[in-house]
Amino acid sequence: MAITAYFVRHGQTYLNRYNRVQGWSDAPLTAKGKADAQRTGKVLANVNFDYVFSSDLARTMATSRLLLAADPNTDIKEPTPEPAFREEFFGSFEGLNGSAVTDFLSGEEDFHSFSDMLAGWGPDKLKDKLAAADPYGDAEDHVQFWNRVNKGMDRLRALPDGSTVIVISHGMTIRSIAEHFGYQTPSSVRNGSLTRLTLTADKTHVDFYDQLELPE
Repeated sequence: MAITAYFVRHGQTYLNRYNRVQGWSDAPLTAKGKADAQRTGKVLANVNFDYVFSSDLARTMATSRLLLAADPNTDIKEPTPEPAFREEFFGSFEGLNGSAVTDFLSGEEDFHSFSDMLAGWGPDKLKDKLAAADPYGDAEDHVQFWNRVNKGMDRLRALPDGSTVIVISHGMTIRSIAEHFGYQTPSSVRNGSLTRLTLTADKTHVDFYDQLELPE
């Protein structure tokens, strides 16, 4: 038996819209972001899920509530907050323009976005570069990130066998999880998209990544 986990990226926020580094900082959902959440809720109406966990940040909690309200087939009204599934913490880079941070970090490398840096360096190396460059020393390196996220993954594995769970999380976190478990991600995670994992006691398989509809 196994646990089936659908990871959902939160709806678009104003900081997403303005290409700002978000991390643990927060911004309200845009009108598109609210629509992202409602659309995903309708898609997940076709999934019989037992639990809903959410990063405890405001944008994921808001997405979770809109998603649940749009699903006519669930009795769950509130997500269970889980800080382990927060976004990567970017320290003093939070709130800055994403392109400016890319230019600062990439040096002579020909990177034009966070997605380019992630594809070129991999998620863990990018985390370590951000942490090393943060003058305040607050940004998470890959060890700190995984110490946190693994607590959430352990919580999922501890659910009753055969459970299906929804996890509302964040773009860098979901992409990092997918890469960590052997899935070569072709692009960033879209707002409101679905990534499904199958978890057993000692293995994690990425079934699909960044889908706006459930695959056939």
